[in-house]
Order: sequence, then C-alpha cells, then structure tokens
Amino acid sequence: MEKLLGVSLVILWLQLASELSQQEEQNLQALSVQEGENATMNCSYQTSIENLQWYRQDAGRGLARLILIRSNEKHKTNGRLRVTLDSSSKSSSLSITASGAADTATYFCAVEAQCSPGTCSPYTNSARAAS
Repeated sequence: MEKLLGVSLVILWLQLASELSQQEEQNLQALSVQEGENATMNCSYQTSIENLQWYRQDAGRGLARLILIRSNEKHKTNGRLRVTLDSSSKSSSLSITASGAADTATYFCAVEAQCSPGTCSPYTNSARAAS
C-alpha cells in the first residue's frame, strides 16, 4: 500500500516596488497539497510593472529566483513550473506540477514597477542601486 505524504507549501506575496504611498503589501498564506498533486499560488500587485519574479526560499537559506516574466508575456514555463501574468487584473500565478516533498519552501512574488520621476522610491537592493 502506497502512503501519500502531505506537502506544505508556504506562500508569501511581497511587493518590492513602492508606490507613491511608500507602502509595501505583504500577505502570508499557507497551502497544503498531497504529494503528486499540482500546487498553485497567486499573487496580486497594484502598480504598472516591467516584470514579475517568483522566488523560493528553503528553511535557513537565501532567496533563489525561480522565474522572471516580463509585462508583455502571458505565461512562461520552466520545467515543472508555470507562471501566468494578467496585466489587466494585475495578478500572477505560479503552478508546480506534480509537487513533492522537495517543493516545501516559502515562495515570494516580487514586481519591478514602471516609474516616472518622483513616483517611485529608489531601488533598495544595493546590487541594483550600484549598477
């Protein structure tokens, strides 16, 4: 008899680009799926964007970028990962096909906003600011 193990995927939406209000939106939700099932996480944002990125963070480790989708793309696939982007509803989803225990992690979505002078704060990522 084959016993299925539960897989917990923790999702954190994080909007890195600040708007006029200089406020960041953060939502934390947990998703639990059975091993082998597909898992889908959703992300929403409030600004016009250049691109949206999904990241993964394993316990005790740094962030690893999974996939970047540009504002002119509707979907993108990388292995078992599929990302969709709907610019009209300002939302994105990340789907993992046939999830397994190795997919247990915290997942982040981040946007790079389109800015005009005076509407967005400078990048806070020192690597980006130095370029």
